[in-house]
Amino acid sequence: MDKATWVLLLCFYSFLIGNLRAQEIEQSERAERISGAAGDVLEDNPVGRLKVYVYGIPSKYNTKRVKKDPRCLTHMFAAEVFMHRFLLKSPVRTKNPEEADWFFVPVYTTCDLTPNGLPLPFKSPRMMRSAIQLVALKWPYWNRTEGADHFFVTPHDFGACFHYQEEKAIERGILPLLQRATLVQTFGQRNHVCLKEGSITIPPYAPPQKIWAHIIPPETPRSIFVYFRGLFYDVGNDPEGGYYARGARASVWENFKDNPLFDISTEHPATYYEDMQRAVFCLCPLGWAPWSPRLVEAVVFGCIPVIIADDIVLPFADAIPWEEIGVFVAEEDVPKLDTILTSIPTEVILRKQRLLANPTMKQAMLFPQPANPGDAFHQILNGLARKLPHDRSVYLKAGQKVLNWTAGPVGDLKPW
Repeated sequence: MDKATWVLLLCFYSFLIGNLRAQEIEQSERAERISGAAGDVLEDNPVGRLKVYVYGIPSKYNTKRVKKDPRCLTHMFAAEVFMHRFLLKSPVRTKNPEEADWFFVPVYTTCDLTPNGLPLPFKSPRMMRSAIQLVALKWPYWNRTEGADHFFVTPHDFGACFHYQEEKAIERGILPLLQRATLVQTFGQRNHVCLKEGSITIPPYAPPQKIWAHIIPPETPRSIFVYFRGLFYDVGNDPEGGYYARGARASVWENFKDNPLFDISTEHPATYYEDMQRAVFCLCPLGWAPWSPRLVEAVVFGCIPVIIADDIVLPFADAIPWEEIGVFVAEEDVPKLDTILTSIPTEVILRKQRLLANPTMKQAMLFPQPANPGDAFHQILNGLARKLPHDRSVYLKAGQKVLNWTAGPVGDLKPW
């Protein structure tokens, strides 16, 4: 496409964006709700529908790790910390395990960080095994079901497969002792070894206070058509290219780096949050894993998420109407992104923006302190409540064993 055509397109979409913003402001008082289950679930109140017993295991498995490295409170895996804190004060908590519907084992498996703040997953399986062995020896409840009425928060890149590289995560598989438990995890991809049936997929942690500190006036024009900041290539871990993000991010850069409708870069400016609030569409492509905090940020900032991750299982998919608020683009269709986005009718864009403007939509993606009704904590509890009552088949007969305590890599069997 020649330069003159680009200029004409840019002028047209500048006009379109301005028109969109004017209509968005005019209709902001009418934040829309989807009728039926998607809208109703967001307002579910889990209190009174379940009781959770929180195991009081030694602090070396949880709080002591945060004291050693407070960075665990701010990284995108911090849901494991804040879910524990929330449950300790939640009205669903019971101190009588005999009346519990669910049992929570608070293990902070991602709170072992490198100097640059990335979690080291290599000790996590041993740590988790150690905690489960302790719970099984000290209390009778694990052995009744071998964990079928227990849940764990496992926010690693590939959940309870405990590795940040997909090939090795698949090779490892989910820790054998967690095969019957319910996993609350950020990783979600259909037909994948690291997502077991019945798991609850959650958003990654994004610090709410930091997000709210960057809110700009709602009348600010959305003058950016497409926005993205992040890596396109990971030369250090994928020197030959094509493996990182399955080539989708590289395709974004190669096809649209010179397109004036696309504000994309590897730079991460101080105005990153503000810029998202000035954009109509925010790209949310997969990286090493299909999920990232961009999804949370896009929803909170009212920027229509463009989800590029084949077979992704999105957070709280039974509570958030993702098809209504987002745009899904197949990885193989990335070269056609400009055509796909510019062909979306204005009224469809406006409706997605009205839905995103609904405070309950934003609230469901965050882990605020203190907690608020409808937030991510409550969405997790709703997910657990919907699994009740437990089927009688989860309770084992006397002496019955299902799990293999010696299964898995030899290194995982070493004491922690």
